[in-house]
This record gives sequence, C-alpha cells and structure tokens, in this order.
Amino acid sequence: MGRFIVVGDLMTDVVTRVMGPITLGTDTPSKVESYGGGSGANVAAWLGRQGQDVVYIGRRGPDVVGRTREMELLGYGIDSRVVMDQARATGTCVVLVSPTGERSVFPDPGANAALSPEDVPAQLFGGDVHVHVSGYPIFHEGGRDGALTALRYAVDRGLSCSVDASSATMLERLGGDTFLSYVSGATLLLANKEEARFLSGEHDPFSAARALTKYFPHVVVKDGAQGAVWCSVGENPVHVDPPRVKVVDLTGAGDAFCAGMLAKWRAGAAPDEALTAGCRLAALVLTQPGARPAD
Repeated sequence: MGRFIVVGDLMTDVVTRVMGPITLGTDTPSKVESYGGGSGANVAAWLGRQGQDVVYIGRRGPDVVGRTREMELLGYGIDSRVVMDQARATGTCVVLVSPTGERSVFPDPGANAALSPEDVPAQLFGGDVHVHVSGYPIFHEGGRDGALTALRYAVDRGLSCSVDASSATMLERLGGDTFLSYVSGATLLLANKEEARFLSGEHDPFSAARALTKYFPHVVVKDGAQGAVWCSVGENPVHVDPPRVKVVDLTGAGDAFCAGMLAKWRAGAAPDEALTAGCRLAALVLTQPGARPAD
C-alpha cells in the first residue's frame, strides 16, 4: 500500500446549529459544539480512518486548541508534520447550520495562512506516494508558496497529485486562470459543481468535467445529492448516484468524499468504483455532527 501526503488547513470548527430562523438583534436558540476541522486535515483523518498510510503537513498556533487538533490526527494513525507558529493562532471556522442542514461558513485561517516551503519536507516526496493539496492554502498569499512547493515536488518527481478547488468564493477572488496556472501539472482536480462551473464556464457538471480535462488528466465534479462525475482525457464522463440518508450536518462531506474516492482509486479501482466509495463515505459524514470520523 502506498502513502498519501496531504497538505492543507488545520482548523477548529465551531458549529452552531440554530433551532429556527435567526432573529437579528436578539437571541436565537441554538446548540454550539466544537470539532476538529480544516479541509486538508479532514481528508487526512478520513484516509487514516480507512487504514491508509498518511502524512499530514500543516500549521497550527501555540495554543492548547492547536495541540488538541494535532493530537486528534495522531489518534487516526497519521504521521503529523504540523509546524507550530509562535505568532499566529490555530485557524478557526464558525459554521452556522440551519434546521435543514444547510451551512454558512466563516473561516479565520490563522496559522494556515503562513504555510511556508520550509514546512514541506522534501525527503517525503518519493516512492509510491500520492500528494493531495487542499485549495485553501493556495488562496492565502502567505501560505501559497508552501502548498505549491508540495505540488511542484510531486510533479517534478513524477508522483500522482490531486488538488481540491475548495471554494467558489475564494476562486472568484483569486481568479480562475490564476488558480489553474498555479496547479498546472496536477493529475486530478476535485471541484464541486459551483467551482467547476466557475473554472470551466460550463453549467452542466458533465460538460464542466469534460472541459476541465484540457488542464488535468482526470477531473471529478461533486454535485451533492445528485452524486458525482468523473471524466478522464479522451473519455466520456462517468456518473454515480449517492446513497440517500437523513442529513444531520453537511460539514466535511466533500472532504470525506475525497478521501474515500482517492483511497479506492489509488488501490486500482475504476472511476465508477472510486466515485461510489467516495459517495458512501460522504453519506456517512452527513449522518453525524462534525467533519471528522466520529469514532
């Protein structure tokens, strides 16, 4: 079994589940809980939960919560290469979850926005390794060089590499062409429907996936309750439907999908099998609070 190197954000998710319409200027009944989060760390956690050999590269603050978040990763059997930033706090994301499970996200990247090339050990990038890079550090000028250093190591050494587009809003701020130029050389792009639409100009997930193979050998477009699409260069898109479950919390579903899909694909599975594995793991996280494995 090969190794995964995951590069991305480590966060604390402060999840507020509101019990009804938000009433501005006064109280709204809610339930507030904190969980480990961060797209990159979530992917690493779900890979570790599946028994994969995982190295996680990220950055945290000197605070107690940062140490707690790192210890959680160790609990999933992950080789943590988290650097402690003495000047910045561990990242925090406030997540408002509506009674229907829809969420609004308010992230403060904290130490994640300072990931540097020195935080990325070059000696790890060799052998049977797949590198996965979250888009979030790419969006932050201070963390971009660190994330792109990992990507360049992968490309220059002939390793497979996946990149998650992560956020349509952040893509718009950075610019689609700029993002595509930064991640040039990646083997596989993961994007949700909105991200794929922005990057490709195509509204239909099938057309968007096909269009984006101009830049990547493989493209996966996540479409929530409509499933997921895989398209490889020169081939017709493959689509799978997800399991139907009662949604508790949407937070982290895309990260779990990524981990399930990558683990299966790297084991030699066909695209439809890999997508199915991703959808099943995403369905599991939808039924629980928080973005990480519950046990």
